[in-house]
Amino acid sequence: MATFAFEAVDGAGRSVSDTIEAGSVEEARSLLRQKKLFPTSISPKKAAAKKRAAAVGAKERKKSATLGGVSSSQLTLFTRQFATLVEAGLPIVRALAILEEMLPQGVLRNSVMDVRDDVEQGSSLSEAMSKQPKCFDTLYVSMVRAGETGGVLDTILVRLAEFREKAQKLKKQILSALIYPAAVMTVATAIVLLIITYIIPKFKKMFDGMNVELPGLTLMLMSFADALRSYWYLLPLVPFGIFVAFKIIRATKGGRYATDLVSLYVPVFGAIVRKSSVSRFCRTLGTLTSSGVPILDALAILRTAVGNAVVEGAVMDVHNSIREGESIADPLKRSGVFDVLAVNMVAVGEETGELDKMLLKVADNYDQDVDTMVAGMMSLLEPFLIIGMGLTVGFIVISLFLPLVELMKNLS
Repeated sequence: MATFAFEAVDGAGRSVSDTIEAGSVEEARSLLRQKKLFPTSISPKKAAAKKRAAAVGAKERKKSATLGGVSSSQLTLFTRQFATLVEAGLPIVRALAILEEMLPQGVLRNSVMDVRDDVEQGSSLSEAMSKQPKCFDTLYVSMVRAGETGGVLDTILVRLAEFREKAQKLKKQILSALIYPAAVMTVATAIVLLIITYIIPKFKKMFDGMNVELPGLTLMLMSFADALRSYWYLLPLVPFGIFVAFKIIRATKGGRYATDLVSLYVPVFGAIVRKSSVSRFCRTLGTLTSSGVPILDALAILRTAVGNAVVEGAVMDVHNSIREGESIADPLKRSGVFDVLAVNMVAVGEETGELDKMLLKVADNYDQDVDTMVAGMMSLLEPFLIIGMGLTVGFIVISLFLPLVELMKNLS
């Protein structure tokens, strides 16, 4: 048995600091919950801590050298597996040990090793995760902390896993919708470049030998082909230059706001981006509030999670409105991003006291709208791409055959 110092909150919300005898941190946490105390931190006495730290050092696992961060899909899978193990009743340290063995070498595995060591030495799970910002962001840590404080960590981990899975599904749907047009554009570009590089020069030699006055379309095509062959090395520089210019513009506060505003209202894609941003806002805020995070803290966390400067401004307006005793719906309406349906559903949620459920319902509705709009966009893109390819090839064919028509007229 070891002695653990703890800080907890009782049923009346009062802070309690004391010590307790237990065989492990998890056992101490369980004993405190039986006493109707909700622990916020548990740490062993210094002697026990040193002994445990020495034991951990003796069996320290090897870490791999890593660069970069963690992919969203990998973290989502980890969250679901972790939630399943904790929900099944496994102690946190044991669950982390199992996942550590399952994870491949990389940033996430190294972070899980550190989190496990910190928890074994008495830190809470949220405290240990907060030391690994490459893997666990503010939103992730805040939800885990809320679960620990309320004694419902297993439930919160399940909600967090569901939240990440839905966000991942939406992201995959949008990326999948872009694969087909990207593939078609790549093939079309390759065909046009092949024609310009190998076929048009042969026609040009033939036209030069016939001494025929070339039509304007043919001269335009020949000039474009000559310029492309002479300055081909500029082709990769154009998209690279656009990318760099975009990054420079996004680096400024005004530029980021302007580009985000344009992205919300550009035809076809703008509606998808706008509904996706609203869905992410509603689902994140609903998940945080239903997990026990205070509304003002949830909005402060949400500001860094929405990913759009315009929606961030709406979040800050909501934060200031609530702090001054006003409602949530009014600043959402003023932002211009949220439509009437979303604003009214949020207002109803405020009035009925079920804001979290209403926010999640709004997110579900918007996710369905995004699915429908992505499918519709795909059905529209296919004919547009075919028409574009037809016009391009048609322009080339007409430009090349117009001189031949003129030659046949002269011969006749």
